Amino acid sequence: MSVYTFTPQDVDPLLEGLAILGTGGGGSPAWGTAIMEHEFAAGRQPSIIDLEAIADDATVVSGGIMGSVKVLEKFGTEQIMTHWEDRFELLEVTRVMEGILGRPVDHVVPFEVGGLNTPVILSLGARMGIPIVDGDALGRSAPETQMTSFIGHGISLTPMPLIDYYGNVVIVDQAVDPAYADQLGRWVVTHGGGLGANNHYPMTGRQAKEAVVPGTISGALALGRQVLAARAEGQDPVQAVAAGLGGVSLFSGAVVALAEEERMGFYFTVATLAGNSQWTGQTAQLVIKNETMLLTVEDQIRAMFPDLVCLLEPGTGRGVMSIEVEVGTPLTLVGLPCHPRLRRSAQSEMGARAFSPERYGRPELVYQPIELLVDGLR
Repeated sequence: MSVYTFTPQDVDPLLEGLAILGTGGGGSPAWGTAIMEHEFAAGRQPSIIDLEAIADDATVVSGGIMGSVKVLEKFGTEQIMTHWEDRFELLEVTRVMEGILGRPVDHVVPFEVGGLNTPVILSLGARMGIPIVDGDALGRSAPETQMTSFIGHGISLTPMPLIDYYGNVVIVDQAVDPAYADQLGRWVVTHGGGLGANNHYPMTGRQAKEAVVPGTISGALALGRQVLAARAEGQDPVQAVAAGLGGVSLFSGAVVALAEEERMGFYFTVATLAGNSQWTGQTAQLVIKNETMLLTVEDQIRAMFPDLVCLLEPGTGRGVMSIEVEVGTPLTLVGLPCHPRLRRSAQSEMGARAFSPERYGRPELVYQPIELLVDGLR
């Protein structure tokens, strides 16, 4: 079936899978759950459509909410849901994009898969009465708007309209540097009530079929079902994640130190882990910029962005958010290659700037595919 309509029974497995694929970011699954439950309570039905089922001449856009986690938590889910019934910034900014393009939007594709940022796009689709494309721009989450499969396939990030919590609208018509629009958007939101939304990457259906990482929403749902089944049957959920994703365990241990670093004008969290099980006596370092960016074990690189390092809770296989990580947190790290479309984008001329290790404070590094760094993935 080319269109799948979600049911309330899908919420738990969907959010389990999205949290895992979020690689530490993508927003809180508790928020995603609240959004999905609110949609059903309001009588709206989120749905997805197979990428190959959309028309070649369809108008497709991406987008998402922008803002601080602290601001979201300050408002709380109930107040935000009430506000979004009155003014849903993501819908308003999509209407602005339609005005710029001079035609209606046929489909929206999520920027990333994550516990908050995918459900909010499903909410947008339900409110617009259109199915969301079953896919996204990454197959994981990422900290910056230019870090997508789209950008390396000739799809422009701009025009990018932004709207803040107060209703101010700013349009980035074009940008020379791929990071400019994201940087400006964060300034707009910071000075506009701490929350807002953007819309970007206008493309045709034909372009989407070449650039979107396909099947990631239905894939998250299937992964979540596997994890929940493993828990219910007394099997190892972490192994279920690795098997479901075609990944391998990279490290297991507990966080023994956290440090904030400033490099190249950016702030990062560096988590140091002491190993257990087969990694007893070994030390790992994990660089996090909202999401996992770099993993070293005994000073040897094991994974680099945009390849995935999923943060899992041992015993449950639950996807751990990076904001939850503190000294003493036990973690099992499962790694896997990113989708070929994302990798091709990252290795393109534009992608080399957009995805550069400089973006997470390591300008001296050059990307190496995880298959060359870890046995069992070749």
